[in-house]
Amino acid sequence: MAQPGTVDRILDTAEVLFAQKGFAETSLRAITSKAGVNLAAVNYHFGSKEALIQAVFERFLTPFSAALAAKLDELEASGTPDTPETILGIVSRLALGTHPQDPQRAAIFFRLAGQAYSQPQGHLRQYLNQHYGAVFKRLQEHLQRAVPDVSPMELFWRVQFSLGSVIFTLSGLESLQAISKSDFKLELSAADITQRLLPFLVGGIQAPVPAQ
Repeated sequence: MAQPGTVDRILDTAEVLFAQKGFAETSLRAITSKAGVNLAAVNYHFGSKEALIQAVFERFLTPFSAALAAKLDELEASGTPDTPETILGIVSRLALGTHPQDPQRAAIFFRLAGQAYSQPQGHLRQYLNQHYGAVFKRLQEHLQRAVPDVSPMELFWRVQFSLGSVIFTLSGLESLQAISKSDFKLELSAADITQRLLPFLVGGIQAPVPAQ
């Protein structure tokens, strides 16, 4: 039997290696070697590399999606009008606050998200849709109501462009903080950076629809 903490050790190692090297380039043997466990432990707890990838995403997305659903419930109960600032503000605060005891987890997750876009994993998309599709559909509906003049197809592209900006920014927080300190003598927290990012995203989401 695996010792207590083995699962967390495997997941901690896997998420870092997947974020750094990608899914295809990271072997189970590399994960087990760095985690100090044998391959049998990975097979026992996860069964396959695909299941391990899913578990890595689940560890971040389950608390995030639960918190998001609760915030959307509050928003709907209050009758507050949907605006891009409100919806995106909720998402940004939750993304950084899901693991307050370890703020670097957010940066690792967004590196993982970037890898998922650059190295498409069909099984992962199916898994995420199955487990988190309902809450993200609610989020999309709120965002659509916030910009009624933007067509669903146009909003899809704007959300993808926004995700690209978020992934680039939050996965590179340490580098951006170092540049800010070196070039501008300004020390910024993750919250400071997201406060600058949010108006940029809002502007993109609600920009006038270009003429066809």
